[in-house]
Amino acid sequence: MTALTQDRLRQLARPWLPSIKASQSLSVHTDTSDIFRIEYGDILMLGHRPYLIRQYAKEGRFGLDEEPKYWVRRAIDLEAGEPKFIKLVFHEKFIATVGGVQFECFRSPHKEARILELVRNHPHFMQGTSVRDENGNVVRIIDVVHGKSLPQRLDDLDVDHRSYFFDHFPDVLNRFRESIAAIKFLHDNGEKHGDIRRDHIIVDADTGDFRWIDFDFNYRHRENIFGYDLFGLGNILIYLVGKGDVLIPDLNKRQHPAVQTLNDTDVNVVFHHRVANLQKVYPYIPAALNRVLLHFSKGSNRFYEHTRELLEDLAEVKT
Repeated sequence: MTALTQDRLRQLARPWLPSIKASQSLSVHTDTSDIFRIEYGDILMLGHRPYLIRQYAKEGRFGLDEEPKYWVRRAIDLEAGEPKFIKLVFHEKFIATVGGVQFECFRSPHKEARILELVRNHPHFMQGTSVRDENGNVVRIIDVVHGKSLPQRLDDLDVDHRSYFFDHFPDVLNRFRESIAAIKFLHDNGEKHGDIRRDHIIVDADTGDFRWIDFDFNYRHRENIFGYDLFGLGNILIYLVGKGDVLIPDLNKRQHPAVQTLNDTDVNVVFHHRVANLQKVYPYIPAALNRVLLHFSKGSNRFYEHTRELLEDLAEVKT
């Protein structure tokens, strides 16, 4: 395919760069190895297709909302005129400890590329493609999911917990069951999400579906290949049942009656300041649902080993 001329690139980019000069030369990149060389207003050529680089994406977790993700760029597909996210190769490692078990976590562009192919047209996952640049780097081109993150949608429900639990939670739980089934689909195909957390679910603005995003993390496992994913699902479930995190310090500050009955076994197995035994705080939570939550508590002696088990127990919950 003939390379696009500077005149043609300027013509395609002008709707997003209206101040561009007729003689201005746009920087064109075909090798993404040095992610910091790719700047705002540059052109990234991937698979003979031009993408206009825009801002960095931002981290949306635990007070890091304004932290830029330097390896993820907002972009415009200049041929289609559509917004995209471009995920460049970035290597990161850390150790996570859950229930006394350590998991070595690391970013894997190849894994995310495999999963994008696996979940093509699946309604509960982000969509996109992968392409190798001229130096062999696996770059992922992600469609924008229009909607709010799950925490944002929950925050929009300006009601007390009782009203939420009886009027809104039944639909929330049904949609989250579908999300768990989507993770089961990955597991059944020998894959795992790798970074399951609440802000990695976007509520689709058109369908209301919960859609998983960002599955480039992988982890090395010992006892259970799916253990880290399952703990992530449990943390989200506790969050959804509680309409947010129910924190021990907050209960103490409010002198909530539950403080007198809560003990060390009632907290989240990962985050010891969060309550997992939520029935002690909200007595109207059904016993069947609370038993599921207790699998993710510090006092549990049996954790789920497969998403199938979690789905089977949730099928018994009536709300």
